[in-house]
Amino acid sequence: MMFTVFYFLLLEQILQGSYSLWQGLKWLKMARRRLSARSGLYAPRVALICPVKGVEDDLESNLLALTHFDYPQYEIFFAIATAEDPAYGVLERVASASKRPVHIVRAGRAFDCSDKVHNLTAAVGQVDEQFGVLVFADSDGRPPRHWLAWLVAPLAEDKVGAATTFRWLFPKRRGFWSALAAAWSASAATYLGEHRRNFCWGGGTAIKRQRFHELRILDSWRGAVSDDFVITRALQNHGLFIAFVPECLVPSPCSFGVKSFLEFTNRQLVITRIYAPRLWRTALISHLFYCATILTGMASWVMSSMTGLPSVQFLVLASIPPILAAVRGVLRLVAALELLPDLREQLLNEGWVWVLLAPLVPFVYVYNSLAALFTRKITWRGVRYELVSPFRTRIIAR
Repeated sequence: MMFTVFYFLLLEQILQGSYSLWQGLKWLKMARRRLSARSGLYAPRVALICPVKGVEDDLESNLLALTHFDYPQYEIFFAIATAEDPAYGVLERVASASKRPVHIVRAGRAFDCSDKVHNLTAAVGQVDEQFGVLVFADSDGRPPRHWLAWLVAPLAEDKVGAATTFRWLFPKRRGFWSALAAAWSASAATYLGEHRRNFCWGGGTAIKRQRFHELRILDSWRGAVSDDFVITRALQNHGLFIAFVPECLVPSPCSFGVKSFLEFTNRQLVITRIYAPRLWRTALISHLFYCATILTGMASWVMSSMTGLPSVQFLVLASIPPILAAVRGVLRLVAALELLPDLREQLLNEGWVWVLLAPLVPFVYVYNSLAALFTRKITWRGVRYELVSPFRTRIIAR
């Protein structure tokens, strides 16, 4: 019976893996096509909003990068809770060094939503009608100089509700958990593409200011922990397209230990389960089949070995899904090499991360998804939250 189950699962994985490779090739072609296309001349006045909480590695360099975009008209709004935050001094230094106008918005403490949503709400409230577009960025990445112009360009088409991109994590120092986080995140980046299943990522999303207010996103942010999933839901409910801009991938160095890695990955899946349950179920089922195939193949090998029957074929067959996952990792790496040419040497030096660790990623996703099934609590930047519903958040501890 187990052998029959294994062969059934293997067939499903071969079909799914082949489809994933085809999708990977499409993603690579899309990236190349986007790089060769011109961005156009659409360049309205932009309010670039970046929430900040606490001092993290390279914070000042990351924030200074936001002041050096090759874009004609934009101002920066840094949103922070209070002047007592240790990052406040960094903001003041960045503001004094910037040739672009910089506004530091003190939002105060959050009570019924995440700190990030609270800070963003306060910053949006300071943006007046002279700005045509809102762009949201994070403090832990370092976008290249062309980033703002390329991210805003798709909004020239009225059918585009928002333009978004995603992070590309780099292990900042050698370590298994940082490397696994980079591979884990890369698989999420390639979920986005030229289709209507895209979601907004809070570290890089552009939306017209008027449309943002027409969708009443500020109202929807009340009580929320996730800024980007709320924007995504509002756009989807109104049938508006979310354009993915792969040429704007944000390089983000990362450093994780086992505890911080699980905290980070579990948080993403808990938030996904609450705000996008269909996406959470799809991820769980697809990754569960992958893991079940490998584990069933190994169990079949053990059982055959114990009974003296030929067994090596089960190990060979069980290796097919991981090999397909590694090849998909190669395609991701090739795309990243073209999308991030300034980091080519680093990508090549760390290339094994996205190739050799790709077969382990589905096991992590299954763990994260199952963990999200049994809890609604997350820890984010030192604050413990309970996600009661998409629009109700309880702060447990600071």
